[in-house]
Amino acid sequence: MEMIREMLSYSFITRAFVVGILVSLCASLLGVSLVLKRYSMIGDGLSHVSFGALSVALAMGFSPLPVSLPVVVIAAILLLRLSETGKLKSDAAIALIASSSLAIGITVTSLTSGLTADIDSYMFGSILAMSQEDVVLSVVLSIIVLGLYLICYNKIFAVTFDESFSRATGVNVSFYNLLIAVLTAVTIVLGMRMMGALLISSLIIFPALTSMRVLKSFRGVVICSAVLSVAAFIVGMMVSYEYSTPVGASVVLTNLLFFLCAALIGGVRNRK
Repeated sequence: MEMIREMLSYSFITRAFVVGILVSLCASLLGVSLVLKRYSMIGDGLSHVSFGALSVALAMGFSPLPVSLPVVVIAAILLLRLSETGKLKSDAAIALIASSSLAIGITVTSLTSGLTADIDSYMFGSILAMSQEDVVLSVVLSIIVLGLYLICYNKIFAVTFDESFSRATGVNVSFYNLLIAVLTAVTIVLGMRMMGALLISSLIIFPALTSMRVLKSFRGVVICSAVLSVAAFIVGMMVSYEYSTPVGASVVLTNLLFFLCAALIGGVRNRK
């Protein structure tokens, strides 16, 4: 507790804690549905799209967050449509859009400013990169994402497990799939400032996979995933502060440790 009190005495760390906890909650809740629907790599794909968009925004002198947000949302909708029409498998569609966006970002960066501190912070994450305006926008959007998820929880649950049955009972499956994709896109953009484009997808995948090793019910997995995600972020921040390691990498390694512990517990339980 003494370390946390000391960390919170710095305003930039306080901002990182607020946004990081909210983004971790959003990513973990959405991650359960994405993993169960075998669409977990959408986070990785959308992070590459976001990197391409922000590279163009920085090159043109615009604020990256307002520019990259609509671009990533459009990319999420496009990915969903490509998968639903059957013209491309979901993994192929993600790889196609992700590699193209990353190539655009790298090309624009090389032709303009090069690998500056701003670009580097978006690739690998940096808590120092968050301005007061970024924090306000991130908090507002995170609350909207969490609110929509909780309001639509029952429908998201139904669509996650059985789309055919949900459609037969009158649920607008296309709308709720679109909602999940859009909420994921928003979460990815918000989390890139701290986690970086290369690591943000871990916030979606790890907590869900860890929770599924020890729990079976959807509600239990969702709650456990949220708790583990927030805990991993806080521990990762503390490790980063104490040993001067990158925040994103520290959070990912903490999530990895949680996953290994859960896998061990699940293995022992299955032997009984």
